[in-house]
Amino acid sequence: MKITIIAGARPNFIKIAPIIKAIEKKRLENKTISFRLVHTGQHYDKNLSDTFFEELNIPHPDANLEVKSGSQAEQTAAIMVAFEKELVQNPCDIVLVVGDVNSTMACAIVAKKLNTKVAHVEAGIRSGDWSMPEEINRIVTDSITDYFFTTSTWASQNLLTYGANPEDIHFVGNVMIDTLYQNIDRITKPIFWDEFELLNGNYVVLTLHRPSNVDEENSLIDLLIGIDQMVNDKKIIFPIHPRTKAILGEKNFNLKNIYFVEPQGYLNFMYLVKNSFAVITDSGGISEETTVLGVPCFTMRNNTERPETISIGTNHLVGTTVENLKKIYEQFLQNKTKKHGIPELWDGKTSERIIDILLKKV
Repeated sequence: MKITIIAGARPNFIKIAPIIKAIEKKRLENKTISFRLVHTGQHYDKNLSDTFFEELNIPHPDANLEVKSGSQAEQTAAIMVAFEKELVQNPCDIVLVVGDVNSTMACAIVAKKLNTKVAHVEAGIRSGDWSMPEEINRIVTDSITDYFFTTSTWASQNLLTYGANPEDIHFVGNVMIDTLYQNIDRITKPIFWDEFELLNGNYVVLTLHRPSNVDEENSLIDLLIGIDQMVNDKKIIFPIHPRTKAILGEKNFNLKNIYFVEPQGYLNFMYLVKNSFAVITDSGGISEETTVLGVPCFTMRNNTERPETISIGTNHLVGTTVENLKKIYEQFLQNKTKKHGIPELWDGKTSERIIDILLKKV
């Protein structure tokens, strides 16, 4: 069985690492399986892509499509044009896509039009928010997927509701948690740890990347000022995306608690999260990692495609205003009683299940 694995953006790299390890394990057991790794180049900043390949021991990609940035349509089209050539030259039995970025949807479409089976890891998750490009990517990808691998029974039910064949839906758990467990003993302090006098629990990690939060300069500044004032007894570590940094420029907002740092590699970032007092984010994936690590998470969105991180985990959905964030954060400080656990099958063995199933199916 020949599998082409697609990686395009930071979350993809974290998800494919354990899948590759699972394939290599099967090869050592003399199973007939091989893979070709294609990096679309959707994230091309070294700190957003190359670093993850190095730290997670992912082999060098067999092909890099080098599509880089552009509008949603430009980037998606560029990926499709480049991947079509790649797949024609290097045919396979299955194209395996992960997550919900443009690379996921674009490569799935190309594969199906070339009569190649598609496996979607993290299938079935839904936010219900059609203003998110990721939601459209998920729905389009799942509409043409052959093998669905889900992180929760809720995601599996979503697929059934959409009319997917039950025999093609496989609840296997969460590959991001595989990577976390495989690397938890390797996480390391970032270089600024001592300089900023960071200690376990004396800081909050902040991540922002959604256009609604970062693309408008004045609203971004207001948001940062509000968060800076809210967490008055903690330091705030903000790994800032290059695009967000460019929006802010060199202006001084008299922020007392926020420390701007460069985007972090996986091992440094997970060290920061694991030892933090809490995380404030607009990411979905980080709420999965905080759930397993037992770290309180405050997600600045009106919806989430990962409801299990709220019902079972440590996540709080706080909306998009700093006023609502402050309210829920203050309630947390007063109570600190949110019970939490780890969702079913988030046990570090998801990737092995995926490869076992594919070996039986193909």
